[in-house]
Amino acid sequence: MEQMTITAKVQIVATDTDKVLLDETMSVYRDACNYVSDYVFQTHDLKQFSLNKVLYSTLREKFGLKSQMAQSVLKTVIARYRTILENQNEWIQPTFKKPQYDLVWNRDYSLTQNCFSVNTLNGRVKLPYFAEGMSKYFDHTIYKFGTAKLTNKHGKYYLHIPVTYDVEESNISDICNVVGIDRGINFVVATYDSNHKSGFVSGKAIKQKRANYSKLRKKLQMRQTPSSRRRLKAIGHRENRWMQDVNHCVSKALVENNPKHTLFVLEDLSGIRNATERVKTKDLLCFCIVVVL
Repeated sequence: MEQMTITAKVQIVATDTDKVLLDETMSVYRDACNYVSDYVFQTHDLKQFSLNKVLYSTLREKFGLKSQMAQSVLKTVIARYRTILENQNEWIQPTFKKPQYDLVWNRDYSLTQNCFSVNTLNGRVKLPYFAEGMSKYFDHTIYKFGTAKLTNKHGKYYLHIPVTYDVEESNISDICNVVGIDRGINFVVATYDSNHKSGFVSGKAIKQKRANYSKLRKKLQMRQTPSSRRRLKAIGHRENRWMQDVNHCVSKALVENNPKHTLFVLEDLSGIRNATERVKTKDLLCFCIVVVL
């Protein structure tokens, strides 16, 4: 058996009093992460045991964190540094700007079909949430909840829960079709399968729209005003959401238009990041996340 992890996103319903508690806890958690990040940047120490020995008491006394919160802060910072080292191959100090809170299952939070219980700086609070689509995940003989992340987006609170479950391993003898996928600019994907059928997804409209975003960003960057910077941030989020939707639609179309037990083969793009840094934004590849069945 193999394990697959998906992320379930639920919206938390909080009163004004609860919002104050959540905001305070998330802000203190963020400040603690920045404090630990400064220390790690100076010492290059990524071992939780040694960090815990040096910083645990400070996190408890200076920031008023609970025991598990202090441990979670260390894990959050270590994970962020390791991600940067893996992707950038450089020792870059991460800065935690937005309030956040990483929650350990059955310690910092618990979840039932109608109640979200979370630990705050002032004790545990129980909150309702929108449970649509979550009911099947409460069969804990199949699904396991992991460390969740609590975020605040435009005054709304969301809980991102990693859900892990077992899936059957793919058997080579079951493969009935092989699809080769090439990703590009003029064509988002070009496919060719073992039945000698080819398929193309045009990237002309996508390329043009990204060029328009690039042109608009350039104009706003030249203004250098607070409102232009806010606009730049909003446009960036909008473009990311749009590209995620495009990638999802392409991936879904590939899966739905091929039979079960199809093997999707993608080109090896290791090292492509360094190459794309020398390419203009409007000519960047549209990277697709493909579901393999």
